[in-house]
Amino acid sequence: MDSSEVEEAAQMLWGAWSAGEVIPELPEGCRPLNDAEGHQVQAVLARIARQDTEGWKIAATSKAGQQHINVNGPLSGRILAKFVRPDGAELDLSSNRMRVAEAARKQCGRVRPMEVAAPGSLLSFLDESEDADLKVVLHERSTVGLRKILSDARDIRSVALLVGPEGGFSETEVQTARTEGFIPCGMGTRILRTETAPIAAVAILGYVLG
Repeated sequence: MDSSEVEEAAQMLWGAWSAGEVIPELPEGCRPLNDAEGHQVQAVLARIARQDTEGWKIAATSKAGQQHINVNGPLSGRILAKFVRPDGAELDLSSNRMRVAEAARKQCGRVRPMEVAAPGSLLSFLDESEDADLKVVLHERSTVGLRKILSDARDIRSVALLVGPEGGFSETEVQTARTEGFIPCGMGTRILRTETAPIAAVAILGYVLG
């Protein structure tokens, strides 16, 4: 890339971000073809934005992420001062969460978008789930499977599904959930990661309950 192409790419990227727009790709005439050209564009973008570089970030660190965006390794990028927040700062992600939910609604053909609530405590979730017809807490040491629980249940119109962090819930947390009517439930012989367990459970619930 020559200097004019680098400038054009940086201008397009900064202009799109400033307008809150997403562009599918840069035109071929100003599209970086390797890491070195990408870093040239980043350096010019920082100048256009009149921002210092506070640090660097690494993206696409997993093979799945790299395949998703069609790259063969992790990507590094500048963190501009404008986007750095102090320790303890509260960030409003509500609009971003609902944009993701709306995109998922369209893709899945849902009539009504999912509601993505703000993060809360375990106790607040248990309280909010009081009226659910079926309450399930995923627990890797449970000998009762989700299929068994569903086969025994009747007239289910709403389900509260509780999934723990990496490492699972503590025994105290599971007992707290049980006192609120949650049934400990396993997902088979394999232990799923916290980001895949709810997807698997919801897929089963959707298939069985319709």
